[in-house]
Amino acid sequence: MTTPASTPAARTIVRGACPHDCPDTCALEVTVSDGRVIKVAGASDHPPTAGVLCTKVAFYPERIYHRDRLLYPLRRVGAKGPGVSFERISWDEALATIAERFHRIAAEDGAEAIVPYSYAGNSGLLGYGSMDRRFFHRLGAAQLDRTICSTAGAMGYRATIGGSIGFDAENVVDSRLIILWGTNSVVSNLHFWRLAQEAKRRGARLIAIDPCRTATADKCDQHIALLPGTDSALTLGLMHVLIRDALVDHDYIARHTLGFDALSERARQYSPARVAAICGISEAEVENLAHDYGTTRPAAIRTNYGINRTAGGGMALRTVACLPALIGAWRHPAGGVLLSTSGNYPVATAALERPDLMPSPAPRTINMSTIGGDLLQAQPPIKALFVYNSNPVAIAPQSAEVVRGFAREDLFTVVHDLFQTDTADYADIVLPAPSHMEQLDIHKSYGHLFVQVNRPAIDPLGEALPNTELFRRLARRMGFTEACFADSDDDLCRQAFDWDDPRLSGLSWEQLKADGHARLNLPRGAAPFADGGFPTPSGKCEFYSQSLAREGLDPLPDFIAPREWRQSPLAAEFPLALITPPARNFLNTSFANSPRFLAQERSPAVHLHPADASARGIVDASPVRIFNRRGEFHARAVVTDRVRPGVAMATSIWWRKLSPDGRNCNQVTSQALTDMGGGATFYDCLVEVASA
Repeated sequence: MTTPASTPAARTIVRGACPHDCPDTCALEVTVSDGRVIKVAGASDHPPTAGVLCTKVAFYPERIYHRDRLLYPLRRVGAKGPGVSFERISWDEALATIAERFHRIAAEDGAEAIVPYSYAGNSGLLGYGSMDRRFFHRLGAAQLDRTICSTAGAMGYRATIGGSIGFDAENVVDSRLIILWGTNSVVSNLHFWRLAQEAKRRGARLIAIDPCRTATADKCDQHIALLPGTDSALTLGLMHVLIRDALVDHDYIARHTLGFDALSERARQYSPARVAAICGISEAEVENLAHDYGTTRPAAIRTNYGINRTAGGGMALRTVACLPALIGAWRHPAGGVLLSTSGNYPVATAALERPDLMPSPAPRTINMSTIGGDLLQAQPPIKALFVYNSNPVAIAPQSAEVVRGFAREDLFTVVHDLFQTDTADYADIVLPAPSHMEQLDIHKSYGHLFVQVNRPAIDPLGEALPNTELFRRLARRMGFTEACFADSDDDLCRQAFDWDDPRLSGLSWEQLKADGHARLNLPRGAAPFADGGFPTPSGKCEFYSQSLAREGLDPLPDFIAPREWRQSPLAAEFPLALITPPARNFLNTSFANSPRFLAQERSPAVHLHPADASARGIVDASPVRIFNRRGEFHARAVVTDRVRPGVAMATSIWWRKLSPDGRNCNQVTSQALTDMGGGATFYDCLVEVASA
């Protein structure tokens, strides 16, 4: 008798969206068999994704079913820190413990002694900020200033052209010149790179501006390796040449800009010779780039947040944002500048977050970039932290202070995550979070113009709960009776956008849920500011910004030197400028515990120019220590001419406990803040490197 073959399990494909902190926000097709994700692919019918995924997300099942996934609530037993022990508890026990401690702290110290700490570990509108914000607003907890990535550049950009907007990335295929300024698109904006490559095939010239010869710079026609933190000086040098050589569009300037005469006076101070000395490049590079930019149409600048992570980071992006209006690049759909597209989305932030639930006067604000110092010095003291969508012990600057703060025995800390991160090692209660493939969400993007839905492909593993359900349950435990805490995830998605806004004309949450994605109702092939209409107070591109003047800031573009650079006294002791861009296989600390990607990255590495390595007796692959007065970490030396002399580049961000010495690059970074927006200054950091 023949035994029949077993019937293969049926397969279904679920439409989703990637929530990781990346401009691309890819549309996903998730293949599920027998309740298990077996394959993740890019959606071919989503124009920005076009069926292509980065390696990190292509192997997403390995993240979902990682052996170290947190599946149940845990309570700490023993001391905080590496090697900590936890015991399993129920959700009832966990929520009861948190509610009791929060009630006690609020009664004894005031609710603003409780601090939520989160960022974009999940960029969906529900996961990033909805029920959680309602909870902490109602509690009266301290507000968190979420500054660690983009606030400096966003403020400078907004002061210039009015918001997080720019050219439509889909149009860049028709550009004739594309300047990739401070962005390694091959690694961190793959789908824009695909469009730039198409433009190159059509005859465009590509120029990379970056202290390192990145994978992107390798594939460009030219690479300009300026010193970190000198981007605004280079921009002012370009303005000097453009104005001097009559390469500006006087008609566009007269009709659609404000403050040209004052800008001209400022730019006159930045001769190519002065700029070359500041930036560590040649005068010819300044002159030639200005002429290329001033004589090529359409010309597009794609920039990113790397250049806003120094003392003058806000001013740097403000200055770059002035360039397109000078030459009339905004006249062309394939011209202008793009930092972020997020300002195009009519997000109903107040409806999602309910700031009206906050007490009056509003509680104090804690800057997430200075959490180390605040945990040690804030008055009144911080008594509790609730960490989710972030890993501050690994990602916040000046790690030694961060660790000291988290190690306080009188600090009550809750961590909600997929894994026992460096931060979870210091938690009193650890709560299991689902991957995005186990929860519903709705998405905007900061790299394209599509609204998307992420449908859950599988049930949550173990007892994992998404942020929304976690804070619903905790609100009930705290006795919060407002109706908004009963809103379902569907309700929250329905509330996430102003569906009556013309940009969403004809679209509803129900239709989006059925279709998976939809483009904003913005005209294709259009130049957003061809006829002016900037969303600034004046309606013009503001070379002179009265709003910055009111803040006590320079109303004109200028160069703000890094606090730590080769012309500062500190350089005699610490002569190398350290930058810490993302490792190709990590996204901040996400994916940085994947066996596959750890094997590919091998170990923490610092890249040095051969001249700098030789001067220190360092050879390739040798162990080195990178140090300054704030601390040190160890890494493997990579001796390469891909970094310019005077610069050290350490790919990041390694989990501390997965690094050989239990530390990472943030051991040496500073809690000093940017000129605008209170942002982190990760790339404003002098170090020395020596053999370990």
